[in-house]
Amino acid sequence: MAETMIAVIGGSGIYEIDGLENAEWVTVDTPWGAPSDQILTGRLDGVAMAFLPRHGRGHVHSPTDVPYRANIDALKRLGVTDVISVSACGSFREEMAPGTFVIVDQFIDRTVAREKSFFGSGCVGHVSLAHPTCPRLSDACETAARSAGITVHRGGTYLAMEGPQFSTLAESRMYREHWGADVIGMTNMPEAKLAREAELCYASVAMVTDYDSWHPDHGEVDIADIIATLSGNADKGRAMVRGLPALLGTERTPCPHGCDRSLDHAILTAPDKRDPALVAKLDAVAGRVL
Repeated sequence: MAETMIAVIGGSGIYEIDGLENAEWVTVDTPWGAPSDQILTGRLDGVAMAFLPRHGRGHVHSPTDVPYRANIDALKRLGVTDVISVSACGSFREEMAPGTFVIVDQFIDRTVAREKSFFGSGCVGHVSLAHPTCPRLSDACETAARSAGITVHRGGTYLAMEGPQFSTLAESRMYREHWGADVIGMTNMPEAKLAREAELCYASVAMVTDYDSWHPDHGEVDIADIIATLSGNADKGRAMVRGLPALLGTERTPCPHGCDRSLDHAILTAPDKRDPALVAKLDAVAGRVL
């Protein structure tokens, strides 16, 4: 039986985990380059934890430039079993008001300038993304958030846009009225895809900061308002994280939804045709099957 290690990838406003025992910032080298920053490791209520600031301390990486492959590879190398993405987002739904959390379960990927897979020519792999988040891990996030007194909406479709600009009014209306998206952000893709390729359970907690630009009573996105809401959301996010160790425990049983076995039948390239250099780079994320 494996040991649970929970990773939190913190987005805008979340730059640390409170209460970590034996906290240490560690450097992790990956064949995909350097991750966004060093990774903060330690234990919270006896459970191993890791924290990675997605944009780097001081917010130095734009959404497009976040080294997503290096981030997921680094977490896998550390022994992480469960990844919780915490990120700021805009809302397309009146009831998903600023200050509330949405436990995302679907994505629409509109990013165009990012490397989205660990696999490629010389080692081709296809994983299923029909259900891109882990229900078990999402359950834990919902329970921890509600226990912390946070208003939570369970289930929602996250529209991942390239950025760094916010949406036009026409785009906002299209995503809301015709595409059925519930929230919009810039960072959960390709992060969720890569986590699945690395056989990591992944849950997305979207912290609503604004109504994008569709809402007739709120107008265009105002960065000052977003920053003000971020502060309150960050406190809520840290409160949610504090409740996770008790829910997930120290002993890690196999994921009932198969997230940790997503590569069982995914790699199609014949063993004698695989590129040794690419296979070597895949040692952490796909070593179990390679």
